[in-house]
Amino acid sequence: MTKTGIRKEMTKLIADFSTIGMTVSFSIFIGVGFGYYLDHKLFEGKTSPWFTLIFLGFGVAAAFLNLYRMATRKDIRDE
Repeated sequence: MTKTGIRKEMTKLIADFSTIGMTVSFSIFIGVGFGYYLDHKLFEGKTSPWFTLIFLGFGVAAAFLNLYRMATRKDIRDE
């Protein structure tokens, strides 16, 4: 493999790993943010921290679902 081919492959791997990290963190952050909004703004703290915890769970589930989809993508998988 030439130097150019190695660089292209390394760049693709770095892009894939950074996408995975951002996807996981954004999914969790959006879930927590939405739950916090429901708890504190919509229900005025009466339900705190229940919606935050529930939507944290939804965010973690969405993160794992996205990880699974990325892991089973054909262009990332080694064949």
